[in-house]
Amino acid sequence: MDVEALKAEAGIAACTYVTSGMKVGLGTGSTVKYTILELGRRVREEGLDIVGVPTSLATELLAKEQGIALCELDELEGLDVVIDGTDEFDPDFQLIKGGGAALLREKIVAQSSAKMVVVADDRKKVQCLGAFPLPIEVTPFSYGTTLKAIQEKLGCEANIRQGEDGPLVTDNGNFIIDAQTGPTIRNPAHTEAALLHIAGVVQVGLFTNMCDVVILAGADGVSVLEKEDTS
Repeated sequence: MDVEALKAEAGIAACTYVTSGMKVGLGTGSTVKYTILELGRRVREEGLDIVGVPTSLATELLAKEQGIALCELDELEGLDVVIDGTDEFDPDFQLIKGGGAALLREKIVAQSSAKMVVVADDRKKVQCLGAFPLPIEVTPFSYGTTLKAIQEKLGCEANIRQGEDGPLVTDNGNFIIDAQTGPTIRNPAHTEAALLHIAGVVQVGLFTNMCDVVILAGADGVSVLEKEDTS
């Protein structure tokens, strides 16, 4: 199977965690797109009764096209599950997210969910986070000062992500800084806390202690990795 076919299989497999009556966070990305398509099919053809909360404007549009009922997170008392993609995950199920510039909304939804299911291909599996540039959402105000503070804190190069007409603007009107840490983030929670201490930082693309399940597409097909219950 080619990569796209495996992504589709993984995205569809994640739907097994969704049943009627659930409140579902709908993530963003090239793999979770197939989850949304399958959920839409189940809504239309099987009568699946769910309400979704999208993590980006692009996901909101796709979900509406598929006939999935949507709701504002503020109108609900938490979510049963969120299904989302990732840019990297390590053996402890810690994540880097934000390659699609939706990390703030993605993290708000993930923190509000009882369970987080991640869909990914095996290129996203790493021993140590950081080969994928770490996305950091920052306020536009004096972003150059924030950029310098991030570089000093991490000891690495960092750049403002560019769009077509200057800095890329997120769905929430912020900018994204990509930090070139390399695979050095061995304590993601500590790194996250240190960056959030910088005043201009809105949110960090480290999702620590959130992911419960990874649906992984690889050369041998799709496998399910579940985090051990340490409680």
